[in-house]
Amino acid sequence: AQSVTQLDSQVPVFEEAPVLLRCNYSSSSVSVYLFWYVQYPNQGLQLLLKYLSGPTLVKGINGFKAEFKKSETSFHLRKPSAHISDTAEYFCAVSDTVLETAEELNTNLLRC
Repeated sequence: AQSVTQLDSQVPVFEEAPVLLRCNYSSSSVSVYLFWYVQYPNQGLQLLLKYLSGPTLVKGINGFKAEFKKSETSFHLRKPSAHISDTAEYFCAVSDTVLETAEELNTNLLRC
């Protein structure tokens, strides 16, 4: 079984300031695949970035990045310089398969 915990329900963001959205996961599987999705106001869910294997630092769209830290069971999302246009809901997800549809989604609100 897999699960994710997003440690921040709402994160205040200031223009051009760094932002951090924390995500911890648990999995009983040897292989772990991690995802961040974003849903902008009045839009559908879209994949922001994913970790499947290889380098643990993953770069996504719009300047976002996340680092897979197996020892800490974390996959925190960061952006060095946030913008008002980043206001959205962000979802961390984990799966034991390579499919981009993950089994567990939790809501994390980013408010400016």
